[in-house]
Amino acid sequence: MTKTEVRAQWAELLARPDEDWELDRAALLLAAEEYPLLQIEPYLSLLDSFASRARVRDDLFADPVTRIMRLNEVLFSEFGFRGNTDQYFDARNSFLNDVLDRRTGIPITLSVVYLEVARRIELPLVGVGLPGHFLVKYDDGAQEILLDPFHSGRLLTEDDCRAKIAEMYQGEMRFHKALLAAVSKRQILLRMLRNLKGIYAQAKDHAKTLSVIERLLLLAPEADTELRDRGLVHFGLQRYAEARADLEAYLRCAPQASDAKDIKDLLAKVRQRQAQLN
Repeated sequence: MTKTEVRAQWAELLARPDEDWELDRAALLLAAEEYPLLQIEPYLSLLDSFASRARVRDDLFADPVTRIMRLNEVLFSEFGFRGNTDQYFDARNSFLNDVLDRRTGIPITLSVVYLEVARRIELPLVGVGLPGHFLVKYDDGAQEILLDPFHSGRLLTEDDCRAKIAEMYQGEMRFHKALLAAVSKRQILLRMLRNLKGIYAQAKDHAKTLSVIERLLLLAPEADTELRDRGLVHFGLQRYAEARADLEAYLRCAPQASDAKDIKDLLAKVRQRQAQLN
């Protein structure tokens, strides 16, 4: 698909209520700008095949822990999915097609695989946006069970999550139970894109960073920090008119932002560069 075709499908997706979004298809669309030849249907069929195998092992009348353990056996023992601890920041870990091909990924993409296979076998799971480490939660309205697809579906307690936050953030973030709340499909896609944005920004790949930010703004047009970051990327690409428009818009949206002075100083430089080109 061309970029225009991918964006058109994004627009079609966004026009529907969030709860009607197909998370697997949406995640594959996220990858389609990186892989113009990507065919989405074969990957959806692959997820169907994982679910078919899981359904053979499943028992709808079993207790939820038993059902989870049987799904774990299928995905992690039989099909070999695993967390990519060796190359965690490889961009391929953020693309669902690569994760399905290579059977390895980061917490959020492995969670998408887990969620989508579980959905197909009617196992009620939701995503949990724990900072720094995405999780999955069984929730049937009466019982909740946390599990970690990055570590082979290991079951977790609230204390485990508290300890993980303490370890990752060294006391700079305080754990509270709201961190274990279910997140929407929109929030999952935003987090996937922000992970990818960080990888490309770190590599100073301005063109790919810009592509990600444009899609972030389609999903969250109110995100003024993304407007600012798009302006910074335009500046890096020497697109001074676009940089000026975005940075000025950011200051209008967030005049009291902590970085407002820095952005004003950068705007002065942008205007100077524009004047030199005229």
